[in-house]
Amino acid sequence: MKTRITAIISLVLSLTLLSACRAAQTSAPAGSAAPDTASAYQKITASDGKTLMDSGDSFILVDVRRADEYETAHIPGAINIPNESLESTQPEALPDLDATIIVYCRTGVRSKQAADKLVDIGFTDVKDMGGIVDWPYETVTGTEPAADVSSGDESAAASDGLMGIFSAEDIEGN
Repeated sequence: MKTRITAIISLVLSLTLLSACRAAQTSAPAGSAAPDTASAYQKITASDGKTLMDSGDSFILVDVRRADEYETAHIPGAINIPNESLESTQPEALPDLDATIIVYCRTGVRSKQAADKLVDIGFTDVKDMGGIVDWPYETVTGTEPAADVSSGDESAAASDGLMGIFSAEDIEGN
């Protein structure tokens, strides 16, 4: 008799738990304005990112590491907006909420956090490329985005000319 009562109680508890899980999965009622944050965020690989960068489509590449990390090595054309500086307001460097934004960091942890923050702010096309440790392509050093001259993208170096990112000294010190 005790085993029967125990079985019935277990069955009732199981059904209660299952119905609670089902209630949490139901979608918002028709007519409610629930934001579709899933479509605003996309995880991509370094290869996917490179393909997008080489496609000629418009995008903004954002390195979300600290300034000292960015200066050590970053992807050509990337601007630096540290993850720690992202809050609930739209960054001045990202004026268009509908722009394609590609974010990366060192290993992918901060890029995911930054992508989530950007989606929460209202950006509609945020691609998380993960970490620069997985980037097998060219990197540059310094505090400026620098153009990727190897792929023919000279627009960022246009103000200083192609040689604006190069300096050397001859044997006479000139």
